[in-house]
Amino acid sequence: MRQIPPGISGLTVDQMRRIQAELAPRVRVEDALGTVRWIAGVDVAYTETHAIGAAVLLDAETLEVAQEATAIRPLETDYEPGLLSFRELPAALDALAQLPEPDLVFCDGNGLAHPRRFGLACHLGVLTDLPTLGVAKSRYLGQHDVIAEPRGSWRPVLDAGDIVAHALRTQDGVRWVYVSPGHRISLDTATTWALRTATEARIPQPTRLADHLANRTRRER
Repeated sequence: MRQIPPGISGLTVDQMRRIQAELAPRVRVEDALGTVRWIAGVDVAYTETHAIGAAVLLDAETLEVAQEATAIRPLETDYEPGLLSFRELPAALDALAQLPEPDLVFCDGNGLAHPRRFGLACHLGVLTDLPTLGVAKSRYLGQHDVIAEPRGSWRPVLDAGDIVAHALRTQDGVRWVYVSPGHRISLDTATTWALRTATEARIPQPTRLADHLANRTRRER
């Protein structure tokens, strides 16, 4: 796994936005996955002073957990809208680096569905050169039509004329999620994987389990 340290300490908001603009052209919104045997989910929980990154590796066919890892890092930046990746990536990358390299990474957040088309899943994907997708619980930008009730129903999310995500209902009658490509994956393939792995709840298993691990680690500190 090629991992480039985020190097966010001391960066201003303008500098972080400039980094996003410089890295965004590297994003590949097309399928370059190969065989997906292992999938990972990453998420981050917070204390007042630290970020707790969690990464879970799952068998892509059975969704059984093969390995998990956590990492705790001091917070280096406050939350700023549109700059979440700078806050989350140090701990998330530290946790992910402890696992065998996955074939696909799920992020709890957005990818292309971002004002500069460079959300968390894009940032992580470009830094690691791994295929990534984002699954967000709420809409960050764009508009979409009404979604039918059955599992698997979806509508495109449009922002400034671009289709940046799919609003996808992963369980019958349950509120939808927002799926967007991060890197080396198309929107259609990202949507297929999100639905395929949402077997037990609204949120796909990779990020659902990473969320549980991050919050359990926070409680046990």
